[in-house]
Amino acid sequence: MNLAIDVGNTLIKLGVFDSGKLRLKKTCIKKKFLNTLAETFEAFPKISNCIVSSVANLSEHQLSKLKLQCEVLVLDHETKVPFTNKYTTPHTLGIDRIALVSAAAAQYANKNVLVIDAGTCITFDFLNSENEYLGGAISPGISMRYKSLHTFTENLPLLEANHPKHFVGNSTETSIHSGVLNGILYEIDGFIAAYNKNYDNLTVILTGGDIHFLRDSIKNDIFANSNFLLEGLNHILAYNNHSCLEK
Repeated sequence: MNLAIDVGNTLIKLGVFDSGKLRLKKTCIKKKFLNTLAETFEAFPKISNCIVSSVANLSEHQLSKLKLQCEVLVLDHETKVPFTNKYTTPHTLGIDRIALVSAAAAQYANKNVLVIDAGTCITFDFLNSENEYLGGAISPGISMRYKSLHTFTENLPLLEANHPKHFVGNSTETSIHSGVLNGILYEIDGFIAAYNKNYDNLTVILTGGDIHFLRDSIKNDIFANSNFLLEGLNHILAYNNHSCLEK
């Protein structure tokens, strides 16, 4: 059994995989990590291998405790991945993007795949049918757009994300909601249209923390998968140790 750990800025996600299938998913804050880890190993004592992304956000104490439980692979830019990386600055490529493209390579072989991750930032990552990662795009996420409107203006309020009821905002608040949410939707649909124009039989995956705000409003056909990053980490672990999925 494998354990995939995605360490974010505020939250840590853990996924337990058995024969390639996700059996458990947990989310915790950093100070609760060791307690959550202990609960996970108690529930799944057969976990033998683990992969960790964004390890810089784990303390040495937390990492050492993890290494006492199982074999640990720390994902970095030197880790072997199941795709050819054509990014011109590979050492600046986000670890999370590497995991997402790995999931695309493993699950959609010989296809053109666009992975859209709606989180703190919105990232677009493209893997072609030759299993080559060509790059993509990065833009501000939902929360970042709301905060920027408030931070860089004198009078605009800081709002919580909310779906606009009408396309035309009839107040400052509804105008902000329309601008932020509809702006993102038009952006996503525009990117999908551009990739569709240039690449045949495009498969589009939507994932990330803000997936629930967007999936039902995007006009193009997409596959929504909130676990895509964890699945990508598990694929990287299996790629580096082919015996992992059999344990």
